[in-house]
Amino acid sequence: MSESKIELKGSSFTLSVLHIQNGDVAEIIQALSAKIQQAPSFFKMAPIVINISQVADEIELDFAKLKQELEALELVAVGVSGASDMQKESAKSAGLACLTESKPSAPQTNTSADGKTQVRYERVEVPVEVKVPTHVPAKIIRQNLRSGQQIYARDTDLIVIGAVSNGAEVIADGNIHVYGTLRGRAVAGAQGDSSARIFANKLEPELVSINGHYWTSEQLQQQSCHGAGFVYLDGDDKLAVSDLEI
Repeated sequence: MSESKIELKGSSFTLSVLHIQNGDVAEIIQALSAKIQQAPSFFKMAPIVINISQVADEIELDFAKLKQELEALELVAVGVSGASDMQKESAKSAGLACLTESKPSAPQTNTSADGKTQVRYERVEVPVEVKVPTHVPAKIIRQNLRSGQQIYARDTDLIVIGAVSNGAEVIADGNIHVYGTLRGRAVAGAQGDSSARIFANKLEPELVSINGHYWTSEQLQQQSCHGAGFVYLDGDDKLAVSDLEI
């Protein structure tokens, strides 16, 4: 009896989600381009999901053109979420997958300068897994992380005893602790934990994100934290940073 050469398994990945409120592709791309300028290397060839839950059913959205424009920005359009049956057919015709979110989208509080297009770094998972809460020991990594490396701590905290270099990425469903310099990307509270925090002996990241809300290096540099510090959510939708020393 021959063994199968392939295996299909369900899994989940961290994706960027583009939330749009209308069908004007030119307007969407203009707003998205401005957002990408804040962190070009972070979004380059990044998989992206287009959330159209706030686009009225009667609005005809040109998915083929939108997909083409996203590719021109060096983004990889994976599929759409929040689509009606009619919108799903149009999306499929453009070669886009139709995704079902694991839970209803949180109220949209983040808006761009024109108030019409948003990009949030969040997690899209299918199917829903219902689990009884249990204690999961923190994932401990004792090494420096080089560019291109990615570490994910599922359902727990991540502790890195070492530095996180530019181009490296650390992701955790809980808190992230970096006992070294954080220069890469750090995503805490990846499955919706707004109480998660990002700690580092030295904060110099390309990007930090907590529960879908993120700052780029330029935004973090405008804050008053120097040396050892931590990033947290102040309220429901506002990132803040503080020194570790009291």
